[in-house]
Amino acid sequence: MIRCRGVWDNITCWHKAKVGETVNLSCPEIFLNVFNRQGKQGFISRRCTKMGWTDIFPDVINTCGHNQNGTAGNKEDFYLIVKAIYTFGHSASLIALTIGSTILCVFRKLHCTRNYIHLNLFISFILKAISVLVKDAFLYSSTVECPDLADSLIICKFILVFLQYCVMANFYWLLVEGLYLHTLLVVIFSPNRHFTMYLLIGWGIPLVFIIVWILSRIFLEDTGCWDTNDHSIPWWIIRTPIIISIIVNFCLFINIIRILLQKIRSPDVGGNDQSQFKRLTKSTLLLIPLFGVHYMVFTVFPMPNASDCQIWFELIIGSFQGLVVTILYCFLNTEVQGELKRKWRSLYINMGRDYRLHSSSVSRNGSEGAPQFHRNSRAQSILQTEATVI
Repeated sequence: MIRCRGVWDNITCWHKAKVGETVNLSCPEIFLNVFNRQGKQGFISRRCTKMGWTDIFPDVINTCGHNQNGTAGNKEDFYLIVKAIYTFGHSASLIALTIGSTILCVFRKLHCTRNYIHLNLFISFILKAISVLVKDAFLYSSTVECPDLADSLIICKFILVFLQYCVMANFYWLLVEGLYLHTLLVVIFSPNRHFTMYLLIGWGIPLVFIIVWILSRIFLEDTGCWDTNDHSIPWWIIRTPIIISIIVNFCLFINIIRILLQKIRSPDVGGNDQSQFKRLTKSTLLLIPLFGVHYMVFTVFPMPNASDCQIWFELIIGSFQGLVVTILYCFLNTEVQGELKRKWRSLYINMGRDYRLHSSSVSRNGSEGAPQFHRNSRAQSILQTEATVI
Protein backbone atom coordinates (compact mmCIF):
# COMPACT_ATOMS: atom_id res chain seq x y z
CA MET A 1 0.00 0.00 0.00
CA ILE A 2 1.39 3.39 -1.01
CA ARG A 3 1.63 5.72 1.99
CA CYS A 4 4.10 8.44 0.98
CA ARG A 5 3.02 10.61 -1.93
CA GLY A 6 5.33 12.54 -4.21
CA VAL A 7 6.48 15.83 -2.71
CA TRP A 8 8.65 18.80 -3.65
CA ASP A 9 10.84 19.87 -0.70
CA ASN A 10 12.44 23.00 -2.23
CA ILE A 11 15.44 20.90 -3.31
CA THR A 12 14.25 18.04 -5.47
CA CYS A 13 11.23 15.89 -6.28
CA TRP A 14 10.61 12.75 -4.25
CA HIS A 15 8.33 10.32 -6.03
CA LYS A 16 5.64 8.33 -4.24
CA ALA A 17 6.89 5.29 -2.36
CA LYS A 18 5.69 2.38 -0.23
CA VAL A 19 6.17 2.16 3.52
CA GLY A 20 9.65 0.84 4.30
CA GLU A 21 11.08 1.87 0.91
CA THR A 22 14.19 4.06 0.72
CA VAL A 23 14.45 6.41 -2.25
CA ASN A 24 17.94 7.35 -3.47
CA LEU A 25 18.49 10.34 -5.76
CA SER A 26 21.56 11.93 -7.26
CA CYS A 27 22.45 15.46 -6.20
CA PRO A 28 20.02 17.99 -7.72
CA GLU A 29 21.11 20.12 -10.66
CA ILE A 30 20.44 23.26 -8.63
CA PHE A 31 23.59 22.70 -6.56
CA LEU A 32 25.74 22.80 -9.67
CA ASN A 33 24.11 26.11 -10.64
CA VAL A 34 24.36 27.67 -7.18
CA PHE A 35 27.98 26.69 -6.63
CA ASN A 36 29.16 27.52 -10.16
CA ARG A 37 29.59 23.88 -11.23
CA GLN A 38 31.69 23.17 -8.14
CA GLY A 39 28.97 21.12 -6.46
CA LYS A 40 29.73 17.51 -5.60
CA GLN A 41 28.33 14.48 -7.39
CA GLY A 42 26.73 12.32 -4.73
CA PHE A 43 23.46 10.73 -3.60
CA ILE A 44 20.84 11.77 -1.06
CA SER A 45 18.11 9.55 0.41
CA ARG A 46 14.76 9.62 2.20
CA ARG A 47 12.86 6.72 3.73
CA CYS A 48 9.09 6.24 3.63
CA THR A 49 7.64 5.35 7.05
CA LYS A 50 4.14 5.08 8.49
CA MET A 51 4.58 8.63 9.79
CA GLY A 52 5.61 9.91 6.34
CA TRP A 53 8.94 10.85 4.80
CA THR A 54 12.05 11.04 6.96
CA ASP A 55 14.53 13.90 6.70
CA ILE A 56 17.14 13.82 3.95
CA PHE A 57 20.26 11.82 4.76
CA PRO A 58 23.18 12.27 4.61
CA ASP A 59 23.35 16.08 5.01
CA VAL A 60 22.52 17.57 1.61
CA ILE A 61 24.95 20.51 1.86
CA ASN A 62 27.92 18.34 2.79
CA THR A 63 26.97 15.71 0.21
CA CYS A 64 26.15 17.92 -2.78
CA GLY A 65 27.47 21.42 -2.03
CA HIS A 66 30.85 23.04 -2.34
CA ASN A 67 31.63 23.38 1.37
CA GLN A 68 35.12 24.83 1.16
CA ASN A 69 35.63 27.56 3.81
CA GLY A 70 31.94 27.56 4.66
CA THR A 71 30.86 28.51 1.12
CA ALA A 72 27.76 26.34 1.16
CA GLY A 73 26.38 27.78 4.39
CA ASN A 74 27.12 31.33 3.28
CA LYS A 75 25.39 30.78 -0.06
CA GLU A 76 22.32 29.33 1.61
CA ASP A 77 22.10 32.25 4.05
CA PHE A 78 22.63 34.70 1.21
CA TYR A 79 19.70 33.36 -0.82
CA LEU A 80 17.44 33.23 2.24
CA ILE A 81 18.22 36.88 3.01
CA VAL A 82 17.65 37.91 -0.60
CA LYS A 83 14.32 36.08 -0.71
CA ALA A 84 13.15 37.70 2.55
CA ILE A 85 14.10 41.20 1.37
CA TYR A 86 12.57 40.98 -2.11
CA THR A 87 9.39 39.44 -0.64
CA PHE A 88 9.08 42.46 1.64
CA GLY A 89 9.90 44.78 -1.28
CA HIS A 90 7.22 43.32 -3.54
CA SER A 91 4.67 43.37 -0.69
CA ALA A 92 5.38 47.04 0.10
CA SER A 93 5.27 47.90 -3.60
CA LEU A 94 1.98 46.04 -4.00
CA ILE A 95 0.34 48.07 -1.22
CA ALA A 96 1.65 51.42 -2.52
CA LEU A 97 0.75 50.60 -6.13
CA THR A 98 -2.79 49.62 -5.16
CA ILE A 99 -3.28 52.92 -3.32
CA GLY A 100 -1.76 54.90 -6.21
CA SER A 101 -3.90 53.13 -8.81
CA THR A 102 -7.03 53.79 -6.75
CA ILE A 103 -6.19 57.51 -6.57
CA LEU A 104 -5.67 57.75 -10.33
CA CYS A 105 -8.97 55.96 -10.98
CA VAL A 106 -11.16 57.76 -8.43
CA PHE A 107 -10.35 61.41 -9.23
CA ARG A 108 -11.76 62.39 -12.61
CA LYS A 109 -9.54 65.46 -12.95
CA LEU A 110 -6.55 63.09 -13.05
CA HIS A 111 -7.94 61.24 -16.08
CA CYS A 112 -5.59 62.07 -18.96
CA THR A 113 -3.23 60.21 -21.27
CA ARG A 114 -0.20 60.77 -19.04
CA ASN A 115 -1.94 59.33 -15.98
CA TYR A 116 -3.48 56.50 -18.04
CA ILE A 117 0.08 55.49 -18.92
CA HIS A 118 1.10 55.77 -15.26
CA LEU A 119 -1.90 53.64 -14.32
CA ASN A 120 -0.96 50.89 -16.76
CA LEU A 121 2.61 51.01 -15.47
CA PHE A 122 1.29 50.60 -11.92
CA ILE A 123 -0.87 47.66 -13.04
CA SER A 124 2.15 45.99 -14.67
CA PHE A 125 4.09 46.39 -11.40
CA ILE A 126 1.12 44.99 -9.46
CA LEU A 127 0.89 41.93 -11.73
CA LYS A 128 4.65 41.42 -11.51
CA ALA A 129 4.59 41.54 -7.69
CA ILE A 130 1.62 39.16 -7.54
CA SER A 131 3.24 36.71 -9.96
CA VAL A 132 6.49 36.65 -7.94
CA LEU A 133 4.70 36.13 -4.63
CA VAL A 134 2.43 33.43 -6.09
CA LYS A 135 5.41 31.69 -7.70
CA ASP A 136 7.30 31.62 -4.40
CA ALA A 137 4.24 30.50 -2.46
CA PHE A 138 3.74 27.60 -4.88
CA LEU A 139 7.31 26.48 -5.48
CA TYR A 140 8.52 26.85 -1.89
CA SER A 141 5.52 25.28 -0.22
CA SER A 142 6.27 22.00 1.51
CA THR A 143 2.76 20.75 0.76
CA VAL A 144 3.09 21.03 -3.00
CA GLU A 145 3.32 17.76 -4.87
CA CYS A 146 6.07 16.97 -7.34
CA PRO A 147 6.05 19.11 -10.48
CA ASP A 148 5.97 16.02 -12.69
CA LEU A 149 2.53 15.08 -11.35
CA ALA A 150 -0.11 16.14 -13.88
CA ASP A 151 -2.12 18.70 -11.91
CA SER A 152 0.85 20.34 -10.19
CA LEU A 153 2.77 20.44 -13.45
CA ILE A 154 -0.02 22.32 -15.24
CA ILE A 155 -0.35 24.82 -12.37
CA CYS A 156 3.41 25.27 -12.22
CA LYS A 157 3.66 25.95 -15.97
CA PHE A 158 0.76 28.40 -15.84
CA ILE A 159 2.38 30.32 -12.97
CA LEU A 160 5.69 30.50 -14.83
CA VAL A 161 4.00 31.70 -18.05
CA PHE A 162 2.13 34.35 -16.06
CA LEU A 163 5.38 35.44 -14.38
CA GLN A 164 7.27 35.71 -17.67
CA TYR A 165 4.45 37.76 -19.25
CA CYS A 166 4.19 40.13 -16.27
CA VAL A 167 7.96 40.73 -16.16
CA MET A 168 8.12 41.45 -19.90
CA ALA A 169 5.00 43.66 -19.80
CA ASN A 170 6.57 45.64 -16.96
CA PHE A 171 9.69 46.31 -19.03
CA TYR A 172 7.58 47.45 -21.98
CA TRP A 173 5.45 49.82 -19.92
CA LEU A 174 8.67 51.33 -18.63
CA LEU A 175 9.58 51.73 -22.29
CA VAL A 176 6.20 53.38 -22.97
CA GLU A 177 6.92 55.92 -20.22
CA GLY A 178 10.18 56.78 -21.94
CA LEU A 179 8.51 56.97 -25.36
CA TYR A 180 5.77 59.26 -24.05
CA LEU A 181 8.22 61.63 -22.40
CA HIS A 182 10.36 61.67 -25.53
CA THR A 183 7.28 62.36 -27.67
CA LEU A 184 6.35 65.35 -25.49
CA LEU A 185 9.74 66.92 -26.16
CA VAL A 186 10.34 66.04 -29.80
CA VAL A 187 7.15 65.46 -31.77
CA ILE A 188 4.87 68.31 -32.79
CA PHE A 189 1.55 66.38 -32.83
CA SER A 190 -0.33 65.62 -29.66
CA PRO A 191 0.76 62.31 -28.09
CA ASN A 192 -2.74 61.85 -26.63
CA ARG A 193 -3.98 60.43 -29.94
CA HIS A 194 -1.60 57.49 -29.76
CA PHE A 195 -2.71 55.89 -26.49
CA THR A 196 -3.92 52.82 -28.40
CA MET A 197 -0.40 52.39 -29.79
CA TYR A 198 0.99 52.57 -26.27
CA LEU A 199 -1.46 49.85 -25.18
CA LEU A 200 -0.30 47.62 -28.02
CA ILE A 201 3.34 48.18 -27.09
CA GLY A 202 2.85 47.66 -23.37
CA TRP A 203 0.54 44.63 -23.42
CA GLY A 204 0.55 43.40 -27.04
CA ILE A 205 4.25 42.90 -27.77
CA PRO A 206 4.85 40.81 -24.60
CA LEU A 207 1.79 38.70 -25.44
CA VAL A 208 3.17 37.89 -28.90
CA PHE A 209 6.55 36.83 -27.51
CA ILE A 210 4.98 34.80 -24.71
CA ILE A 211 2.88 32.85 -27.23
CA VAL A 212 6.00 32.16 -29.30
CA TRP A 213 7.85 31.14 -26.12
CA ILE A 214 5.07 28.72 -25.14
CA LEU A 215 5.18 27.09 -28.57
CA SER A 216 8.97 26.82 -28.42
CA ARG A 217 8.71 25.19 -25.01
CA ILE A 218 6.12 22.68 -26.23
CA PHE A 219 8.14 21.63 -29.28
CA LEU A 220 11.74 22.13 -28.12
CA GLU A 221 11.98 21.85 -24.32
CA ASP A 222 8.81 20.54 -22.71
CA THR A 223 10.51 19.39 -19.52
CA GLY A 224 9.46 19.82 -15.90
CA CYS A 225 7.98 23.18 -14.98
CA TRP A 226 9.60 25.03 -17.91
CA ASP A 227 12.09 26.51 -15.47
CA THR A 228 15.19 25.05 -17.12
CA ASN A 229 17.17 26.68 -19.93
CA ASP A 230 19.00 23.76 -21.51
CA HIS A 231 17.81 24.79 -24.98
CA SER A 232 18.95 28.24 -26.06
CA ILE A 233 16.03 29.17 -28.37
CA PRO A 234 13.27 29.49 -25.72
CA TRP A 235 15.67 31.37 -23.47
CA TRP A 236 16.50 33.92 -26.17
CA ILE A 237 12.82 34.33 -27.12
CA ILE A 238 12.26 35.71 -23.61
CA ARG A 239 15.59 37.47 -23.25
CA THR A 240 15.77 39.29 -26.60
CA PRO A 241 12.66 41.53 -26.31
CA ILE A 242 13.62 42.50 -22.76
CA ILE A 243 17.15 43.45 -23.85
CA ILE A 244 15.71 45.47 -26.77
CA SER A 245 13.36 47.39 -24.44
CA ILE A 246 16.21 48.17 -22.05
CA ILE A 247 18.53 49.40 -24.81
CA VAL A 248 15.83 51.54 -26.47
CA ASN A 249 14.79 53.03 -23.12
CA PHE A 250 18.39 53.84 -22.26
CA CYS A 251 18.87 55.54 -25.64
CA LEU A 252 15.69 57.55 -25.06
CA PHE A 253 17.02 58.58 -21.67
CA ILE A 254 20.27 59.85 -23.15
CA ASN A 255 18.45 61.74 -25.92
CA ILE A 256 15.92 63.27 -23.51
CA ILE A 257 18.72 64.57 -21.29
CA ARG A 258 20.45 66.02 -24.37
CA ILE A 259 17.27 67.77 -25.56
CA LEU A 260 16.47 69.19 -22.13
CA LEU A 261 19.99 70.54 -21.65
CA GLN A 262 19.81 72.21 -25.08
CA LYS A 263 16.45 73.79 -24.26
CA ILE A 264 17.62 75.06 -20.88
CA ARG A 265 20.77 76.62 -22.36
CA SER A 266 18.91 78.11 -25.34
CA PRO A 267 18.74 81.94 -25.20
CA ASP A 268 15.19 81.81 -26.61
CA VAL A 269 13.97 79.98 -23.52
CA GLY A 270 13.34 82.00 -20.42
CA GLY A 271 11.02 82.62 -17.52
CA ASN A 272 8.30 80.05 -17.07
CA ASP A 273 9.52 77.87 -19.95
CA GLN A 274 12.96 77.50 -18.42
CA SER A 275 11.58 76.63 -14.99
CA GLN A 276 9.26 74.10 -16.63
CA PHE A 277 12.16 72.45 -18.46
CA LYS A 278 14.17 72.39 -15.23
CA ARG A 279 11.33 70.59 -13.45
CA LEU A 280 11.05 68.15 -16.35
CA THR A 281 14.81 67.57 -16.24
CA LYS A 282 14.66 66.84 -12.51
CA SER A 283 11.81 64.36 -12.96
CA THR A 284 13.63 62.69 -15.84
CA LEU A 285 16.83 62.33 -13.84
CA LEU A 286 14.86 60.83 -10.96
CA LEU A 287 12.72 58.43 -12.92
CA ILE A 288 14.41 57.11 -16.04
CA PRO A 289 17.67 55.91 -14.42
CA LEU A 290 15.46 53.96 -12.06
CA PHE A 291 14.53 51.58 -14.85
CA GLY A 292 17.41 51.96 -17.27
CA VAL A 293 20.93 52.28 -15.95
CA HIS A 294 21.45 49.22 -13.74
CA TYR A 295 19.62 47.00 -16.25
CA MET A 296 22.01 48.21 -18.94
CA VAL A 297 25.04 47.30 -16.82
CA PHE A 298 24.05 43.67 -16.22
CA THR A 299 21.99 42.93 -19.34
CA VAL A 300 24.12 44.35 -22.15
CA PHE A 301 27.47 43.96 -20.38
CA PRO A 302 27.14 40.75 -18.34
CA MET A 303 29.79 40.11 -15.70
CA PRO A 304 30.12 36.40 -14.85
CA ASN A 305 32.02 37.07 -11.61
CA ALA A 306 29.43 39.54 -10.29
CA SER A 307 26.45 37.20 -10.00
CA ASP A 308 25.78 38.09 -6.36
CA CYS A 309 25.90 41.79 -7.17
CA GLN A 310 23.50 41.25 -10.08
CA ILE A 311 21.11 39.37 -7.78
CA TRP A 312 21.12 42.29 -5.34
CA PHE A 313 20.42 44.81 -8.10
CA GLU A 314 17.83 42.91 -10.11
CA LEU A 315 15.93 41.12 -7.33
CA ILE A 316 16.17 43.44 -4.35
CA ILE A 317 16.25 46.87 -6.03
CA GLY A 318 13.74 45.63 -8.59
CA SER A 319 11.33 44.58 -5.82
CA PHE A 320 11.21 48.14 -4.42
CA GLN A 321 10.95 49.67 -7.88
CA GLY A 322 7.15 49.75 -7.84
CA LEU A 323 7.15 51.52 -4.47
CA VAL A 324 9.58 54.19 -5.65
CA VAL A 325 7.75 54.73 -8.95
CA THR A 326 4.44 55.15 -7.09
CA ILE A 327 5.97 57.71 -4.74
CA LEU A 328 7.50 59.72 -7.58
CA TYR A 329 4.67 59.46 -10.11
CA CYS A 330 1.72 59.67 -7.71
CA PHE A 331 2.34 60.62 -4.09
CA LEU A 332 4.81 63.44 -4.89
CA ASN A 333 2.89 64.60 -7.96
CA THR A 334 1.64 68.17 -7.34
CA GLU A 335 -1.50 67.52 -9.38
CA VAL A 336 -2.38 64.48 -7.26
CA GLN A 337 -1.56 66.34 -4.05
CA GLY A 338 -3.80 69.21 -5.16
CA GLU A 339 -6.73 66.87 -5.79
CA LEU A 340 -6.25 65.16 -2.42
CA LYS A 341 -6.11 68.53 -0.62
CA ARG A 342 -9.21 69.73 -2.48
CA LYS A 343 -11.07 66.54 -1.54
CA TRP A 344 -9.97 66.85 2.08
CA ARG A 345 -11.09 70.51 2.24
CA SER A 346 -14.42 69.55 0.73
CA LEU A 347 -14.92 66.80 3.31
CA TYR A 348 -13.82 69.13 6.12
CA ILE A 349 -16.25 71.88 5.02
CA ASN A 350 -19.12 69.40 4.70
CA MET A 351 -18.36 67.97 8.14
CA GLY A 352 -18.26 71.50 9.61
CA ARG A 353 -21.54 72.41 7.90
CA ASP A 354 -23.21 69.26 9.19
CA TYR A 355 -21.91 69.99 12.69
CA ARG A 356 -23.23 73.58 12.62
CA LEU A 357 -26.61 72.43 11.32
CA HIS A 358 -26.80 69.82 14.06
CA SER A 359 -25.81 72.38 16.73
CA SER A 360 -28.39 74.92 15.53
CA SER A 361 -31.06 72.21 15.46
CA VAL A 362 -30.25 71.20 19.03
CA SER A 363 -30.29 74.87 20.08
CA ARG A 364 -33.71 75.46 18.49
CA ASN A 365 -35.16 72.37 20.10
CA GLY A 366 -33.80 73.47 23.46
CA SER A 367 -35.25 77.01 23.18
CA GLU A 368 -38.64 75.69 22.10
CA GLY A 369 -38.71 73.28 25.03
CA ALA A 370 -37.82 75.97 27.60
CA PRO A 371 -41.30 77.69 27.82
CA GLN A 372 -42.93 74.32 28.11
CA PHE A 373 -40.53 73.44 30.93
CA HIS A 374 -41.36 76.68 32.76
CA ARG A 375 -45.09 76.13 32.30
CA ASN A 376 -44.88 72.64 33.75
CA SER A 377 -42.86 73.89 36.71
CA ARG A 378 -45.41 76.66 37.39
CA ALA A 379 -48.31 74.21 37.25
CA GLN A 380 -46.57 71.90 39.74
CA SER A 381 -45.97 74.86 42.09
CA ILE A 382 -49.63 75.87 41.95
CA LEU A 383 -50.73 72.30 42.71
CA GLN A 384 -48.34 72.10 45.70
CA THR A 385 -49.70 75.47 47.01
CA GLU A 386 -53.27 74.27 46.66
CA ALA A 387 -52.49 71.01 48.44
CA THR A 388 -50.86 72.92 51.31
CA VAL A 389 -53.85 75.22 51.66
CA ILE A 390 -56.19 72.23 51.82
